[in-house]
Amino acid sequence: MAPLLASYFPILVFIVIAGVIALAMVFGSLLAARQKPYAEKLSAYECGFEAFDDARRRFDVRFYLVSILFIIFDLEVAFLFPWAVSLSRIGLFGFLSMLGFLGVLTVGFLYEWNKGALEWE
Repeated sequence: MAPLLASYFPILVFIVIAGVIALAMVFGSLLAARQKPYAEKLSAYECGFEAFDDARRRFDVRFYLVSILFIIFDLEVAFLFPWAVSLSRIGLFGFLSMLGFLGVLTVGFLYEWNKGALEWE
């Protein structure tokens, strides 16, 4: 085996182990869990209405507000971690830039709050 390929052998071993563990979890859940799907379980729930229905009917806009909330918090976490790690190197400009970014996200969050996206019936 070439020395270059031999150095990649541990990566191949980890990929195989990860694949075996993933397959074991999937097949283990199929064996251990009851598989009794019913109509309510198989219905669409992501957008609040049937996916293949009349496109001209009214729908609840709160589902889209929740997705905007997810994007706000997802972006916040995705950008805050690298910023916090490199805070000592980016200086005052980087700190103020992140405060501006968080300010924009806060405005979006307050808009969602005022629209009632956090209140469910």
